[in-house]
Amino acid sequence: MSSRPFTITIAAVLQGLIGLGAALGGLYSLYAAVTGQVNDVMSAVPLAAAGLGVGALLVFVAHGLWQLNDWARTPVFVTQLFLAVIAYYMFTGEQYGSAALLGATAVAAGAAVLSPPTTAALFPVEEEQKKKR
Repeated sequence: MSSRPFTITIAAVLQGLIGLGAALGGLYSLYAAVTGQVNDVMSAVPLAAAGLGVGALLVFVAHGLWQLNDWARTPVFVTQLFLAVIAYYMFTGEQYGSAALLGATAVAAGAAVLSPPTTAALFPVEEEQKKKR
């Protein structure tokens, strides 16, 4: 039996998928710039670089959470806060399907990373000290 709780698996997988989505957005922006489908190439190339960089960083954080590194918990949760804000603005822009998908992902990953099994796995010493009190 693995010492990794199911909640960490959920949070890490969702974080990885968010990272892959950001990287795919960066690749699409690069493709559009190379094929001339954009009006301003000088904006599309940095956007592509940012998408690829952020995607790589988010996947790195997901890997850190998967490896049960306690430092990864905060970046995963902050990512979900940003994702919830994006979902809100997509909702106000009448993109209801995308907003619902992003919002549900943010809530699920945020709840998974803050759940008691995740806390116990990432911070075992603190949990043992609470039980002794």
